[in-house]
Amino acid sequence: MSEIRPIAEVARAAGVPDEAFIPYGRDRAKVDRAWVESSRSRGKLVLVTALNPTPPGEGKTTTSIGLADGLRRIGKRATLALREPSLGPVFGIKGGAIGGGKARVVPATQINLHFNGDFAAIAAAQNLLAAIAETAARFGTHNIDPSSVNVHRALDVNDRTLRQIVTGLGGKTNGIPREAGFDITAASEVMAAFCLAADLADLRRRIGQIVVAKNMDGEPLTANDVEATGAMLALLVEAFSPNLVQTLEGTPAFIHGGPFANIAHGCNSVMATRAALATGEIAVTEAGFGADLGAEKFIDIKCRQTGLRPDAAVCVATIRAIKYHGGMGLADLETEDLQALERGLPNLLRHVHNMQDVWGQSVVVAINRFASDSDAEIAAVQSALAELGVRAIPANHFELGGEGAIELARGVVDALETPSQTTFTYEDDETLENKVNAVVKRVYGGAGASYKPAARRELERLQNAGYGRLPVCIAKTPASFTAEAGVLGAPEGFDIPVREVRLSSGGEFVVVIAGSIMLMPGLPKHPSAADVDVDADGNITGMH
Repeated sequence: MSEIRPIAEVARAAGVPDEAFIPYGRDRAKVDRAWVESSRSRGKLVLVTALNPTPPGEGKTTTSIGLADGLRRIGKRATLALREPSLGPVFGIKGGAIGGGKARVVPATQINLHFNGDFAAIAAAQNLLAAIAETAARFGTHNIDPSSVNVHRALDVNDRTLRQIVTGLGGKTNGIPREAGFDITAASEVMAAFCLAADLADLRRRIGQIVVAKNMDGEPLTANDVEATGAMLALLVEAFSPNLVQTLEGTPAFIHGGPFANIAHGCNSVMATRAALATGEIAVTEAGFGADLGAEKFIDIKCRQTGLRPDAAVCVATIRAIKYHGGMGLADLETEDLQALERGLPNLLRHVHNMQDVWGQSVVVAINRFASDSDAEIAAVQSALAELGVRAIPANHFELGGEGAIELARGVVDALETPSQTTFTYEDDETLENKVNAVVKRVYGGAGASYKPAARRELERLQNAGYGRLPVCIAKTPASFTAEAGVLGAPEGFDIPVREVRLSSGGEFVVVIAGSIMLMPGLPKHPSAADVDVDADGNITGMH
């Protein structure tokens, strides 16, 4: 492991010119968005995804970091493009999102908390839009229908009590009483627009078209119509420049934007991806949760909208996760059990099949190895994947850093020799209902989707209103191909129950909310926040 370098040296070595370097101290910086916008892509893009997540964890971010470090160990100019952590998981169950062991990005605490102010800017822009829309309703401007205001506010903390609230109580001067709610910042429309925007002009266009209400004739009113766009853009313009940090081994890492994949589109910003491709020979990025959520949305939403295409894909798995999907209890996962492994393999195999046959990817499986994994278990996974023509490569980057991912890096370089030919799950001109069914049937293995009456009416309204060409973003549990977290493995023929449909006009997709998933998570009984403290010297402790 090399000594952590001043971030200015990391930027210079990556080819970022001095005039585009915006320091935020010695260990983190931003790269001027104008330079990123004008830069040409010169790298190949590797997408890292995983099987459905399990309580023991799969280490997708850790593997992304280890792979990038491993690529540099074999002489490749590798870069990273990752999402920013949200305070929801940091203080909830999952903890931070900076990798683990010797495969981490630094400075860890600063990345996990308030990273360069981006999330605060996004929440402020979302909440400003809500305030402007409510004010228009209060004073009757813009021919607004006061009963139609539908902008959710945003907060980057898990708080279940804010999912459904009543605002405007206390008399006429306090606004109009109405049912309202908060989404976590990661699920907000501004976050979606921010992360999918190709440049500042595209960000202006996207936030300007966010629908906030209807006028008295029933026509949509947007952020442009209520004159909110300029002020929102002012809040976002500094945040829009991607953040630059480094791994423990000095690999440049652009960490920017943070939508969740279970309730949003799950990809870091287009600006971060473009920065990584402009500065690296191979850019490694990841999509959130399992491939049924993150990779599907990366391809069907991000790639479709931006023209970006992965040249290869890595699916992360652990022996423990496979056995868990085979019905093995948490307490027994470190015990060799080839039968449980065999029962759980269909989950991984379906993800690999989707990547190969649905999305046209050149695939490598990374086995994030633990000390308890037996050689026989590793060999069984490799044998099962070999039947699909896919290499399964063990890696020990958690313990050894880039050195432990050298063979994985070589496998990815080999996969890049036959680059992916990306295809989509559905075509643009299919109906919204058919797009949902295509994801459910082709990706999840289900029979189709059913809708609550209000959800069906909204889906049909959006179709008839001209939004039918947009992609769909299905929000559901990440733990299963189904909408029920406890259904493991690779089930077939199930139903996806849709309870709500929303338009994300800034993100330019239609959100389909299934099962019990919430766009504002809640804290667990003992949240990670209970373990965080600050010592007498001001050092933050207890971050997971």
